[in-house]
Amino acid sequence: MDWTYQRSKCPQSPPIAVARVMGYDEVSTTEEQRQPPGPPLSSSSSFRYNSPLIQVSLIGLVCFCCPGMFNALSGMGGGGQIDVTAANNANTALYTTFAVFGILGGGIYNVLGPRLTLAAGCSTYVLYAGSFLYYNHHHHQTFVVVAGGILGVGAGLLWAGEGAIMTSYPPPDRKGTYISIFWSIFNLGGVVGGLIPFILNYNRTEAASVNDGTYIGFMCFMTVGVLLALGILPPSKVVREDGSKCSDIKYSSVSTEAVEILKLFLNWKMLLIVPAAWASNFFYSYQFNNVNGALFNLRTRGLNNVFYWGAQMIGSVAIGYILDFSYKSRRKRGFVGIGVVAVIGTAIWGGGLANQLGYSFSKMPEKLDFKDSGSAYAGPFVLYFSYGLLDAMFQSMVYWVIGGLADDSETLSRYSGFYKGVQSAGAAIAWQVDTHKVPMLSQLLINWSLTTVSYPLLLVLVMLAVKDEDRDDEKAGLSVTH
Repeated sequence: MDWTYQRSKCPQSPPIAVARVMGYDEVSTTEEQRQPPGPPLSSSSSFRYNSPLIQVSLIGLVCFCCPGMFNALSGMGGGGQIDVTAANNANTALYTTFAVFGILGGGIYNVLGPRLTLAAGCSTYVLYAGSFLYYNHHHHQTFVVVAGGILGVGAGLLWAGEGAIMTSYPPPDRKGTYISIFWSIFNLGGVVGGLIPFILNYNRTEAASVNDGTYIGFMCFMTVGVLLALGILPPSKVVREDGSKCSDIKYSSVSTEAVEILKLFLNWKMLLIVPAAWASNFFYSYQFNNVNGALFNLRTRGLNNVFYWGAQMIGSVAIGYILDFSYKSRRKRGFVGIGVVAVIGTAIWGGGLANQLGYSFSKMPEKLDFKDSGSAYAGPFVLYFSYGLLDAMFQSMVYWVIGGLADDSETLSRYSGFYKGVQSAGAAIAWQVDTHKVPMLSQLLINWSLTTVSYPLLLVLVMLAVKDEDRDDEKAGLSVTH
């Protein structure tokens, strides 16, 4: 066969022509070669609606509106109330149901798909914010606690779906970058949410609780999140730049998911993640109530939250770069990333210890104000900012490790659900630890110990379970198509 003639007839497929000259009749082809001539419309740009970048950014906006605003509400300490009891009990109910539905959420996501799962989850955030609006006028905590329990169900659905999207939609060699993009957009919600109580309560330095407009503002953003969730595409319709689909699975059955979820409790990979998952939300009650809530007045707490969640954006971008670009070897990048977080985390908790030695439940300090307290405000502010930085680096690191354990949406939704379930079980206990006035110093030492124990276990998991080869290496065996 004349190769020149074959090339002129098939300008788009010279590898196929060469293969035929060499005597191969059947040749495996790439996704692009199976498409009709011309540029592939489905994978030509990162800014397509069905691209991983847009879909991960969209789930980031959903979480900006719902969990982002919830974080701003919680970060004020006591949900913006002077008495933290109602908020602590609501958070205990929230994380108790979250622990159950976080684990079940991956299976529910695999049965219902992303749109129904995420929209149903987002709707419960609106109810929760509304319960505090009610509490502002009627100091009965029953509605708040019930709303917290319902939110736990919805949050389990939302975060299981979010974890599946964030870890399975991106290309395998850029998961750290996409996680940092998501985390930045998500935590921008905390920044904007922190501005709401800061602006609306600026002149109320001695106010007992935030005003109604604060809660109404949160509810408006959360409602937008419900609508945005309806725009998320299923994994089979999301196409990466190389033409590959994120996942081409059919939705599962309830019986299948029940069996697969039970298997997670015997999965050695998940067992190694348990300490990190438990630690990753355990510190919130201490940081929100016993640092931000204990040291600062109302308007300053709102301002501090702007910087706390802003620090999370910085932390996620920094660790995302290390986990994707520091070394060619994926496993080595994981080792370096965990090491960096461990060193930074030890330094920040050490600073927290020095700060905590100055006050306790029986010896509370005078409230600090960002304008009136002068240099006394600087140290505690930097510490609270650093806590936000560490939170993002720690959780982004864990998500990156989870993303390295598999590459399909079905499996990763279960892994992410298990992570969020264990995380929420820890948080449920943490809020009751604070309610029962366990000494602040003890709370700090528990948090520091939990995060420290998790680092070597994550190193073992990366060493044993995260594959080092990239997608190009995997394709190398199909030499005919290259």
